[in-house]
Amino acid sequence: MNDITTFIFDVDGVLTDGSVFVSNEGELLRTMNIRDGYALKSAVDCGYNICIISGGSNEGVRVRLRNLGITDIHLGTPDKVATFDEYTDIYNIKPEQVLYMGDDIPDYHVMKRVGLPTCPQDACPEIKAISNYISHKNGGKGAVRDVIEQVLKVQGKWMENFDGKHD
Repeated sequence: MNDITTFIFDVDGVLTDGSVFVSNEGELLRTMNIRDGYALKSAVDCGYNICIISGGSNEGVRVRLRNLGITDIHLGTPDKVATFDEYTDIYNIKPEQVLYMGDDIPDYHVMKRVGLPTCPQDACPEIKAISNYISHKNGGKGAVRDVIEQVLKVQGKWMENFDGKHD
């Protein structure tokens, strides 16, 4: 965890619990954990690279993540490995500096390439088998907060920018 400079997250099943609510208009609605959001904002404020790579393409998710200060948001991504390669090339990030959290088969090949593959407690067995860390929290229920908080604590940056104004 000492070498992590970059966090990459999937959305459905990681930042959400994987449930989708369908409105009368056919809009797919998701819920996100506010504590995960706090941790994401804290990591942004501490200067970490944060990237979202998801096969889903909900614009509400994009708005939520932009409001947390995340600018590298790749939704509707058909090839996560290609997006990962492009992102790490642009920012000159070494794979061993990356923590990736995924929960299902579409994350598998990217997770095999990063320094710290992680997953929520309720990830599928194939993803758990290749993860170096399995959170004790489920997707959408604090798993993202768990891994970010652990990395920031190990690196002495947890609560570094806390001023008490946003609690």
